[in-house]
Amino acid sequence: MQPNRDREQRVLEGLHRAALFLDRRIGWNRIGVVISLTIIAVAATVLYRILRTIDAREVIDALTTTDWRDFTTAALFVAGGYFTLTFYDYFALHTIEREDVPYWAAALGGFTSYSIGHNVGASVLTGGAVRYRVYSAWGLHAVDVAKVCFVAGLTFWLGNAAVLSLGILYAPQAASAIDQMPAWANRIGALVGLILLGFYVYWVWQRPRIVGRSGWGWSVKLPGGPLTLLQIGIGIIDLGFCAMAMYMLVPEEPNMGFVELAVIFVSATLLGFASHVPGGIGVFDAAMLVALWQFDKEDLLAGLLLFRLLYYVVPFGLSLLILGGRELWLALRGTPPRPIEPLPSLAPTEVITLDLGEGKGP
Repeated sequence: MQPNRDREQRVLEGLHRAALFLDRRIGWNRIGVVISLTIIAVAATVLYRILRTIDAREVIDALTTTDWRDFTTAALFVAGGYFTLTFYDYFALHTIEREDVPYWAAALGGFTSYSIGHNVGASVLTGGAVRYRVYSAWGLHAVDVAKVCFVAGLTFWLGNAAVLSLGILYAPQAASAIDQMPAWANRIGALVGLILLGFYVYWVWQRPRIVGRSGWGWSVKLPGGPLTLLQIGIGIIDLGFCAMAMYMLVPEEPNMGFVELAVIFVSATLLGFASHVPGGIGVFDAAMLVALWQFDKEDLLAGLLLFRLLYYVVPFGLSLLILGGRELWLALRGTPPRPIEPLPSLAPTEVITLDLGEGKGP
């Protein structure tokens, strides 16, 4: 057993050194900027070439002829997705042992932070600021909010990894429409993704794991195996609702299976997220138009516009009304707002393994 522990410790130390090198010598922000600019440049070029062939009058006709039942069903799926998003924060608050924060507060923080972060961009900063304004009323400080953001982000990425790996394994050709790689290569990548996901679940199942950042003085005990499965389930349900909403808004012909569309939709969403453009506008749309080439472009563009209305515009407006009403209520009560503390970096650089028998690191 000891050789396994020693080997595991060497792997963790290697990851720690790699994280510190990237953080101090290169900087995660610089890496992110280069990736974002590359994605934006490619998407802008592709989108321009596609849009100049589209007839605006046909797009308007497609919007006005959309079946109201499909639109209503899509709206219900979007509502289901945002309802699931509230459990990202509720789960995160329980993970950092703040069970005293009620569900309604987690729902308020989760819904408003995501809907505003989706539209304004820089979701880590904007979403973190909104969360701080909500959760500070319950005594959470900037470090606590950083922990919530980290765990919620982990739920998002675990859900995406599960959905894409399972979806691509079943329909590798759908991923090929995005990455232009052969189906067999995508299927191998999906298998690798599932293996890594399974290894992560096994890793956190063995004993308590703590990740953190010593420079900022924060650490988080990762959810154990059963809770990680719940975490993955929350992410899958959220993405499933969103993909179903998009599925209801794309043209009926030619017929495309839900799994294929879900793979394309999630991949396009991640590209938009990586670009850091507010709402992934332009990037998400270009990826969808390229990958769904078999659909009528005007009808597909109409569906994308309706999806943006339901998933971005309406929740954004509701969040502004909710937060504005809350601030007015607090002002009338005479409650002064707490100054927003700077949020610490969310990129962990340290991993600690706790020994259940000793209650401390090896």
